[in-house]
Amino acid sequence: MAAGSFVLVGYDGSRESEDALRWGVGEAILRGTSLTLCHAWRWPYPVAYVDYEGVEIVKRTGERLLDHGVRLARGMAPGLEVRRRLLDGPAYAALLHEAHDADLLVVGSHGRGEVSVGSTALRLPARARSPVVVVRGSTRAEYGEVVVGADGSAGGEAALAFGFEEAAMRGWRLRAVFGCWEPSAASEDDLSLFADEDELGRVCGDRLDRAVAPWRDSYPDVDALATLRLCAPREALFEAARQADLVVVGNRGVAGLDPLMMGATSGALLQHAPCAVAIVQPVRRGDEGP
Repeated sequence: MAAGSFVLVGYDGSRESEDALRWGVGEAILRGTSLTLCHAWRWPYPVAYVDYEGVEIVKRTGERLLDHGVRLARGMAPGLEVRRRLLDGPAYAALLHEAHDADLLVVGSHGRGEVSVGSTALRLPARARSPVVVVRGSTRAEYGEVVVGADGSAGGEAALAFGFEEAAMRGWRLRAVFGCWEPSAASEDDLSLFADEDELGRVCGDRLDRAVAPWRDSYPDVDALATLRLCAPREALFEAARQADLVVVGNRGVAGLDPLMMGATSGALLQHAPCAVAIVQPVRRGDEGP
């Protein structure tokens, strides 16, 4: 186990956070790291109405939630080192702070009282330094496949790195998917390709093969497939995700400009994908390549 390495799980006692806990336990075992559960409590009223006895009740509720989560984690994996962190403030800010040195951050698709994808699950992936897995659907492997969005962007390269690592650890197949019909993101030199679908397919197919090739060499035991689709990236990834257990994408694609915002495809996957979604930040300079 590397010094200081750990998997961080956001936990609030909801069914979705228990799904995240199960995924996080599995990741910690596969990576040979410890597990840290984090819960953020917050006084729900204006500061002028602080009731210190009420504050202590809210804190104790958070402590009991964490105690329950720790018991669940240890029941799933006896012998796993499990830590707990109780913090004051918004869940998003607490998890972002704690995830700074984490190998991986795992959260549920939404928390208590939310009926759709929560703000924490949507905001964290755009800013967290570590990869973020948002658990959606079943945590049981049904297909044994990781789908990776490989679009030639820096985020796509980081997604391939994370996806191959996951596939190797789990013994799953990997499918690199490139939905190349995105004229709005094309460079001036590439715009003419959209007038000739055959040429577009040839050029983009070559790019996809070149992107995947070094990772195939680094992970020879991973059954890696490359799929090119002449459609929008979102359409290609959603279609592939129907028979996948995990979809991995960069936090923004080739069209992404604002470093503090996720791309439209990543955001759509977080809200509607049928399986877990991992959002990965671009590889830092000097760390590129397999």
